[in-house]
Amino acid sequence: MPKIYTKSWLDNDTVAAGVFLTPAVILLSIFVFFPIFYLFYLSFTAGSFTANGAYWVGLKNYWRLFLNPDFLQVMGNTAYFTIATVIPSLIIPLGLAVLLNQNFPFQGVLRTAYFLPSIISIVAAGLGFRWLFQLYGPVNSILETVGIKPIAWLGDTFWAMPILIILSVWKQLGFNMVVFLAGLQAIPSSRYEAAELDGANSWQQFWYITLPGLQPTFIFALVTTGIFTLRSFEQVYVITGGGPLNSTNLLVYYIYQEAFGQFDFGYAAAAATILLAIALVLVYFQLRTTKE
Repeated sequence: MPKIYTKSWLDNDTVAAGVFLTPAVILLSIFVFFPIFYLFYLSFTAGSFTANGAYWVGLKNYWRLFLNPDFLQVMGNTAYFTIATVIPSLIIPLGLAVLLNQNFPFQGVLRTAYFLPSIISIVAAGLGFRWLFQLYGPVNSILETVGIKPIAWLGDTFWAMPILIILSVWKQLGFNMVVFLAGLQAIPSSRYEAAELDGANSWQQFWYITLPGLQPTFIFALVTTGIFTLRSFEQVYVITGGGPLNSTNLLVYYIYQEAFGQFDFGYAAAAATILLAIALVLVYFQLRTTKE
């Protein structure tokens, strides 16, 4: 007797897709969409988590932000830190990736060595840098041997930020190097062979083949590095605490201070909303430039 096939409601592609996507949508709603919505709501309130509860203040928190010289200084610090970190975090790994994409002895060892900083805890690395650059630390000891007086690296408004930048660049090198290596290996070798037959030297091959071929990879690395840098918190918390004189206070650390130091959750939520907006602009830029 032939088996009779009964059509199931799961045979409808739309219904089946909805069934399988529902768990993911629920999780995203609980852990992503609701927190973002609640953050946006908090930015228009004051008195959060107090006995009287939150009450609506409209745009007052945003006005306070842009009229507060400390916040403006923090935004300037964040812009300086981000730009000074992102540029070397792209250029140096790109150069390393081009070199390590060649066949030579100990290639794998070198790749592993350069990637190691990416898997080291940023807190542990921060403590190490704090020890290295303290007033009587190893760096100043080396300088003294060549006749240079000790420098208060972490207590100087000029030098403290470069120390954070060096740590952040060092931490980001390995990840971006692997990203660029993947991009380089996706470029067909036939392009280089054709260019070599046409008499193109190494620099011309890099400029006219490697860089255009890495454009989507470069945009991805630029956006991810920018977002990672914007959310930097551990470096400031462990090494400088935002000092000296607020010179190393970055936006995420400022949000932390206002929320859990001053318990001004509405004001902190407004600052966090601005950070979210900047991150969304970067993501939009990536999607627009790599839509193909």
